[in-house]
Amino acid sequence: MNLDMFNSRRRQATMSGDPDVTFLPGFVSPPDTGVDISSTDYARRRRELMKMMSDLKSMGAEALIDLPSVVVIGGQSAGKSSLVEAVSGINVPRDSGTCTRCPMECTISSHATSWSCTITLRMGFDNNGKDPQKTITVPFGRTITDRNEVEVWLRRAQSAILNPKVPPLNFHTKTIEELRSTKNALKFSRNVVCVSIEDPDATDLSFYDLPGLIQNEQAETVALVKSLAEHYTKKENTIILIAIPMSDDMENQQSMTLARAADPDGKRTIGVLTKPDTLGAGAINQRQRWVEIIEGRSEDHQLRHGFYCVRLPDDAERMQRLSRAESQRRAAEYFDTTSPWNTVADRCRFGIPGFVSDVSRLLIQLIEEVLPQLRENVDKLFAQCNEEFDAIPPPLAIDPQIEVFGRINAFCYVFKSFVDGSHEDRRLAQRNRALYSTFKRDICSTAPDFRPFEKPEDYIAMDDIEGKMSLTERDPGVKMMGIHDISKVIQEAIGWELPNNVPYQAKANLIGQFVKLWVAPSERCLAGISDVLDEVIDTLISVHFGRFKILEECVGDLIRTQVDIYKALAKEAVKTALDLEAAPYYTQTTFCLQKLQEQWLGYYKAARNQSHKFKVHKGSSEVVERRDSVHGRETLESKALKALAEAGYTNLRTSDLARLLPSDPYEKELIVMADVRAYYHVAYKRVIDHIPLTIERALHRALAEQLSRGLLVSLLTEVPSGSNFFEHMNELVSDDTPTDQKRASLSTRKQRLSDIRRRLMAFGNST
Repeated sequence: MNLDMFNSRRRQATMSGDPDVTFLPGFVSPPDTGVDISSTDYARRRRELMKMMSDLKSMGAEALIDLPSVVVIGGQSAGKSSLVEAVSGINVPRDSGTCTRCPMECTISSHATSWSCTITLRMGFDNNGKDPQKTITVPFGRTITDRNEVEVWLRRAQSAILNPKVPPLNFHTKTIEELRSTKNALKFSRNVVCVSIEDPDATDLSFYDLPGLIQNEQAETVALVKSLAEHYTKKENTIILIAIPMSDDMENQQSMTLARAADPDGKRTIGVLTKPDTLGAGAINQRQRWVEIIEGRSEDHQLRHGFYCVRLPDDAERMQRLSRAESQRRAAEYFDTTSPWNTVADRCRFGIPGFVSDVSRLLIQLIEEVLPQLRENVDKLFAQCNEEFDAIPPPLAIDPQIEVFGRINAFCYVFKSFVDGSHEDRRLAQRNRALYSTFKRDICSTAPDFRPFEKPEDYIAMDDIEGKMSLTERDPGVKMMGIHDISKVIQEAIGWELPNNVPYQAKANLIGQFVKLWVAPSERCLAGISDVLDEVIDTLISVHFGRFKILEECVGDLIRTQVDIYKALAKEAVKTALDLEAAPYYTQTTFCLQKLQEQWLGYYKAARNQSHKFKVHKGSSEVVERRDSVHGRETLESKALKALAEAGYTNLRTSDLARLLPSDPYEKELIVMADVRAYYHVAYKRVIDHIPLTIERALHRALAEQLSRGLLVSLLTEVPSGSNFFEHMNELVSDDTPTDQKRASLSTRKQRLSDIRRRLMAFGNST
């Protein structure tokens, strides 16, 4: 609300003699008919709003949503206790040092015919200051009808708050002396002493009185009190009342610094200036500065709702137990007769009645303004809580054995569908295919690097018969070999062969060179496949058993044991498959082998006949050079085949042209090269299929077929049947403590939000 507008309307209300006229939109202004103000529509709605706020607080709503409230803060000796007494009409505990050690919520209602007071304890925090999810409201003592008894009952209530492990009933009969000598378990507490006052002569209002800010105490105590004040003042829907003694400069007030930190723009802070009678007659300049602050003319101290000045009873007047009316009469007389206070035009800025009336209006207006947002926030929190609660599986409602075996069967079924590739999630099959493609590339890189020249390093690699492929990567174990290298291999293998016979062992030695290179790629492939399997298994274990942590751990270990068994079997199967490629080197695809031998022999002879086309030129890449050479060779050979066909020699292939070439002095070496290269091609095609199929059969499919049986056998073997087995099954599917705690916490939170929501809706329906 704009301060100028508020002041203007208040002055109009004062002039009209109507102290409770309302400025809130949608409210009916009380008519000036002399009717009791408590019977007007505004007063009725004010009571209903205050009652609703009180109900919401008792439900623990403050821990969930930002409820509109008023909080009183101030330093020691700031007159805060006297201010609370003047507003509430009761005496609060007073002692040297820090007396208030927990918040006190004071709710005043004028809807009564006689004065009474009730005290309750609102336990909204545990011993560590954390929200226990459920707020407990404990009635404390009987209804008080004698104002003089309130102080001792407040002391008793605070002691009960500070000693949460002691039954509150134990404090009901303690005297003030006994309470002072009690050693409290807690120094301070966030739990609240709630004081509900029925006073037909009061104005409806609710506020929190917090422990006074201190400085000359242990650092821990100072921080605790400050933290408590910050907890309340930081809330955007909190009106901050600061008790400021006029006997000290405002810049020295710790409470003002704290309020500025929480409310930098001063939109929800109200200053209450106390002890104006402590300013001597000679303090003219000091008094004048305070007048500027009260009138809103001080540039350094601007608050949207301004400052109020109150004179509160001193110790002597308190001893006289003056009535509220008499205390207010004396304060009014002081402000009307004392300079410079009697020169201020806005008289509502002085005294308790105007101050309380304005704060009450502001609180009611704030409640009205934020009520729709409160409903919306509660609805959002309720929906979010329901969503979180629904995400937690409900407690087990079937036989534990059925639950365990059902989950194991479901796990095995889904895993088998992963292996078959029929599951909608095809990660296993797709990632394995990618690994098998890598395996194929690795085996391809082990191809013999034969270059049919005396100086092979001067020529490009010859990686296929068509001259269209160049290996981008070659296994480091492959050795480039030329004519002389092959001759050496042949010579080293000669035994008692007849002249002009190439020893079989020469070819076997060359074949063995690339076959032994297949071990490492096969092992890498199996290792990669095993890693993928582990990831899939871990995911499925979490999905199928993750709800029950004990079950997940137990069955997960059994599953991984089974997986390890079949990994070992697959490793042996792969080794056996590779052993099959060792001597003897054998194939029944003789036609394919012979054809490849002829093609490679022709290719090598043609290369020797046109060696310049395979020469590596400096500054040129092998791939480019070979493509140029092969392109030209293909053109010439095509012309030759065409010419022979026209001469009647049909059905000839490019490799047949090699027969027309003259005899080569290294014919034996070229034949060995061609035979070995041809056999590599046959064996290569065999192994790139055989190894993946072996892995699939020995690992995935064997595991999928035997997993269910293996798990059940392991589970039954681990715990014999009988009562122990049933207990073990029950233990496996028991919810872990965090899940139980979360379910209970969300259930309590859900109930709390439901109650809050119902109360807000009930108020909306009643208006």
